[in-house]
Amino acid sequence: MIAALPSALLALLAASTFQSTSSSAFSRSAPPRAGLLALLNHIGRSQAVILDKRTSQLQTSSNGSSFIWTIQDTYEGKTFFDTFDFFTGQDPTHGMVNYTDRATAFSNNLSYVTDDGKVVMKGDDSTWLASGVYRNSVRISSQKQYNTGLFILDLNHAPWGCGVWPAWWTLGGGQWPYTGEIDIIEGVHDNAHNQVTWHTGPNCTLNPNTSFTGTIVQSNGQPNLDCDGTINNNAGCGVTEWSRASYGPVFDAQGGGVFAMKWDDEGIAVWSFYRAAVPKDVLNGQPDPSSWGEPVAALDPNGCDPITNFVNHSIIFDITFCGDWAGNSYATSGCPGTCTDRLMDPSNFVNASWNINTLKVYKKQTLAGLVTGGAQSDLPTPTLRQVLWLGLVLPLLALLAV
Repeated sequence: MIAALPSALLALLAASTFQSTSSSAFSRSAPPRAGLLALLNHIGRSQAVILDKRTSQLQTSSNGSSFIWTIQDTYEGKTFFDTFDFFTGQDPTHGMVNYTDRATAFSNNLSYVTDDGKVVMKGDDSTWLASGVYRNSVRISSQKQYNTGLFILDLNHAPWGCGVWPAWWTLGGGQWPYTGEIDIIEGVHDNAHNQVTWHTGPNCTLNPNTSFTGTIVQSNGQPNLDCDGTINNNAGCGVTEWSRASYGPVFDAQGGGVFAMKWDDEGIAVWSFYRAAVPKDVLNGQPDPSSWGEPVAALDPNGCDPITNFVNHSIIFDITFCGDWAGNSYATSGCPGTCTDRLMDPSNFVNASWNINTLKVYKKQTLAGLVTGGAQSDLPTPTLRQVLWLGLVLPLLALLAV
């Protein structure tokens, strides 16, 4: 029974029974009630510190409610691949790629975790191919599906190179594009600017008056504001980042960085930070997007409902080659030869790899019952466990007070 008592109660028992060898609020010379008051004061101060730390992360929704982002899932290290499935079907974007299964990916070092916990996924960079033969690579999808969240990816290296087309994205369950697609990191060749894109069914448009730092992707010289993936050759609505450090060799040369995608009832927004500019709250595991400044891209809920248009999303990483984007743009990319010819030489793909530190998913936790600034809101109902502890503690306190 004694071993099961909470530490605070044990401290009170010790304080009321034994002479302290140093100056202490819990010394035997103090009356039991004084010791109790000192204990309660100590607990109050401790809880105040905890409350202060918690409220320092408080954010406010558009409806006035307070919330914090709390960790939901962490993907990292040796267990990273345990909750991802390996896609082995044909590439929907018509890339010249063979997506391998889990066993093949690991046996051929296309997927592995380093001794220091770095997660690596890559395209084959060791095999010479005949013309027209597809190159091996990986595409993985999280087994868990999400409906809103804050997704933060910390990576050292993202894939790039002529003919290379990587993406970190989320994809809705069901028929594409009606449950949505969010492309967070995507680019081709040696591009220096990341492109964020949304694909949905009808009734979703990108609001050009929303505050973000990127540039809206154009179709036929006009901003493409319609996110409907069933028109405009599946283009969706996209925003190109302004920073030359958001994709390709410049991003990797700076040690990588962090990409974050916030998806809630207030819309969908994306931020990117090169390594030296990663916010401290992200590094500390207490993310506060409201302190990050304008996002690089944002989808406003007034033009597109972020809840009904994006449903049951899995997290996906892939690396494909050529295909609808990298293949069709190859001739104007400045890359040598043709995309098909480029695919033959494995040395062309030494940079076609992901190197990931962590992927963390946070959920929005609405807070109630906080006491701040002398104002008190309705306190939550005690839990059964709290009531049971109270039943144990009160008789013991009564004995001490005698």
